[in-house]
Amino acid sequence: MRIKFDLFPGGVTKALTLSWDDGRIHDRRLVEILNRHGLKGSFHLNSGLFGKEGYISQDEVAALYDGHEISAHTSTHPFLTMTPREGIADEILTDRKALEALAGYPVRGMSYPFGNYDDQVIALLPALGIEYSRTVNSHRSFSLPDNLLAWHPTCHHKEMLALGKKFLEEKPRFSHMQLLYVWGHSYEFNDDDNWQELEQFAAVMGGHEDIWYATNIEIVDYLSALQGLRFSASQEIVHNPSATEVWVSVGDEARHIPGGVTVKLG
Repeated sequence: MRIKFDLFPGGVTKALTLSWDDGRIHDRRLVEILNRHGLKGSFHLNSGLFGKEGYISQDEVAALYDGHEISAHTSTHPFLTMTPREGIADEILTDRKALEALAGYPVRGMSYPFGNYDDQVIALLPALGIEYSRTVNSHRSFSLPDNLLAWHPTCHHKEMLALGKKFLEEKPRFSHMQLLYVWGHSYEFNDDDNWQELEQFAAVMGGHEDIWYATNIEIVDYLSALQGLRFSASQEIVHNPSATEVWVSVGDEARHIPGGVTVKLG
């Protein structure tokens, strides 16, 4: 029996996630566009900057990002490699506490301010409750992350139209899962006066039944649930101890494994 971890929710092989930093006032327009086309984003916010000129207020956070992910970006956006360990911990935990009070759920992810990190910063994150952190190092492919604490995106949004078209046209090789991960800042669309590019991207990428639209943390949870499956020695029986439903390929057939359930595959 040949079993492969090669499917996203619904048995599809492609996923799209978006990631936006800083919590600027232009997130309001960006979120409206995403919502209109059914796209999901993760918004990495600096809680210490709420209410300052050009930044959203804390009073609008919960409603504005409803249906998306609220994620950390440190409280005041420092260069983490220039910050003492104690300062790194304070920046992240202060941000998490403030955001969690607004979001109403644990904040478990972040992105690195200025894309600045090193091995010491990464080593601190698990103890601070951070399960993933996005870099700014684009790889321009559709591969899954090999290190969630240094999660490299596909591209900055300035390249999203060309790579989005390629993503739609490309056939998965060897039945591998493919992820298009776009990151950026909403204020850049305003500064460059190119909101039409986001409108075009969202219109082209939205509404595809063969694409899973997910936040960063939803992808993290799904991949964790896949890896957490428990198989019998024969691989004919599988138990899913997580609360997340998953899909796997059994031969050429997509099989659904609900959360908390044991399934006979043979």
